[in-house]
Amino acid sequence: MKRLRIILWAMVVVAALLFGLFAYQLSQPKDAFVTSAMVGEQVPQFTLEPAAADRPGLAAADLANGRPQLLNLFGSWCVPCRVEAPQLEMLERQGATINGVALRDRPDDVAQFLEIFGNPFARIGRDDVSEMQFALGSSGVPETFVIDGQGRITYQHIGPIMDRDVPTIMEELRKAGAGS
Repeated sequence: MKRLRIILWAMVVVAALLFGLFAYQLSQPKDAFVTSAMVGEQVPQFTLEPAAADRPGLAAADLANGRPQLLNLFGSWCVPCRVEAPQLEMLERQGATINGVALRDRPDDVAQFLEIFGNPFARIGRDDVSEMQFALGSSGVPETFVIDGQGRITYQHIGPIMDRDVPTIMEELRKAGAGS
């Protein structure tokens, strides 16, 4: 009988410890985003064919032209990319140069996407196998990088750009221009 009580109390103590551990883990904020190790580094060397008939392709040299700019990774198949389309146009109206990389996409689908949701891109490269995406350390789409005038990544925005994000991105572009 005494042995049974000890076992029961041990089980209660173990259950209480597990409950406490689970409660602690739930109270910690979860960071589900994978931040690129490329922030602070030069954009990797690349050359991408055009993804749209009315825009040139994109190469690393285009991002080191002395002016800060945005590099937006998107896909016509990406629902959050549709959500951020108005904000990209807002950034363009505020003077941001935006270059795009269409990931795993067909030119016809890219053209239809741009026709429906707008085309704020100066250049759009085609990354059929996500090689550029992986080289940038990107974890998904949409994702936007601020590139300084020397082609160095200074800031990464993960996920769709919302209205509340536009001032931050414009400030990051300004800072990238001041450091050029």
